[in-house]
Formats: sequence, structure tokens, C-alpha cells
Amino acid sequence: MANNTEDMITLTSAEQDSGGSNLSVATPAGAEDFVITNNTASGIYEAAKGGRTAAGLVYSMVGSRVILSATSVFPEFRGKGVASRLIGGVLDELRMQGKTATVTCPFAAAFVGAHPEYADVLDLAFPRSDPAKGH
Repeated sequence: MANNTEDMITLTSAEQDSGGSNLSVATPAGAEDFVITNNTASGIYEAAKGGRTAAGLVYSMVGSRVILSATSVFPEFRGKGVASRLIGGVLDELRMQGKTATVTCPFAAAFVGAHPEYADVLDLAFPRSDPAKGH
């Protein structure tokens, strides 16, 4: 990512990005300033807001399944729904590509739990996984 990743905060619960458990994917004003790119070399979906890297979603590929491992947000972008928009955008893209997802990131799992419209993107065999068990 373009900014120093040491300053990023890894989200471990839904409350860390939205201020509560209501994770909305509604498009706020200024959405045109929000861009998601796939940094395949690093295995990170990156979200930029206003031309600045705001968040990242670490992933790995297993065939056509994408394992969403960790979501991190730079402090100045926390609490603004950036992580929710990133995860929603990534899941929309995976759906369009005909890929499935396994969620090991706690924040992403909370997001998917709050948004059943993404259930079709989850891998039926491994929709959510415990990283300690190796799925």
C-alpha cells in the first residue's frame, strides 16, 4: 500500500469501523472519491479515498475461492464506513467474476452476517473459517 502499513489498525470487530453493529453499504456523498484496486502482487484489495490509501483487505487465492483474511484501516479513516465499503465492493466484484469467498477476518465475518445479500458469494464448503484450524 502507498502509505506506511505500520500505522494501519487491523479491525477485529464490526464496532471498530462503523461505531456500532449496523454495517451499511449505502453509498454516501463523495463516493466517486472511493476507489478499490486489487494489488495482486501483495494479495491486498486496497481502498483509496480522495486519492489516499485508506484501507486494505488481505486475501489469498485457493482455486476460484478467495480467502479474506484481515481488514486494516488507517486511523484517520476509522469510523467512516471505509472497511464496510471495501468489503462490500470486493464481494460484489467476486460475484461478478464467479468466484467464492471464505471469510476468516472477524470484521468481514460481521459484515457478511449483517448483509445476507452476500450469502451467494460465500463458498458453501468453507463460508467462514477458523484460521487456527487451517481452512
